[in-house]
Amino acid sequence: MSKTKKTNAMRILDKNHILYDIKTYEYTEEDLSGIHAAAEVGMPPDKVFKTLVGRGNVTGPVVFCIPVHKELDLKKAAHVSGNKNVHLIHVKELSDLTGYIRGGCSPIGMKKLFPTYIDETALSIDIFSISAGQRGLQILATPKDIIKLIDARTADLTMSDIILTDGRVRS
Repeated sequence: MSKTKKTNAMRILDKNHILYDIKTYEYTEEDLSGIHAAAEVGMPPDKVFKTLVGRGNVTGPVVFCIPVHKELDLKKAAHVSGNKNVHLIHVKELSDLTGYIRGGCSPIGMKKLFPTYIDETALSIDIFSISAGQRGLQILATPKDIIKLIDARTADLTMSDIILTDGRVRS
């Protein structure tokens, strides 16, 4: 197995003596989804978190990390971040703002330390997975270590599950 080149996120974890593991996976431009990443690294979707970048009307850029199978509730996001409203930035803005590209955006090592919120479900997980800052590469670490490192707050950030008439749950 070839040695994986360290990403900025991994160097920051090393510098701060935070234990982590990495998982690599195959991806295509057609499927950069977190659901694909979760399947490829062999973890359930509720333990693999995606990083979304928004812009609040008061705070400016703000970062949200939520389970890959969930959808960000923009009203909740605005409320917890002290904004009246939040909208997700356009993918074209991502690289200039964060230094990362779609499918490889990590909450660790962005160009600036933006206010960051991690879904509260992370608190009940021993190890979760977040992007290592490169497509096809995930960091596995304890949520509490990552929360402390990036000075994140936890909150309920996702849309509520909807129970369909046939008993299935739509997230």
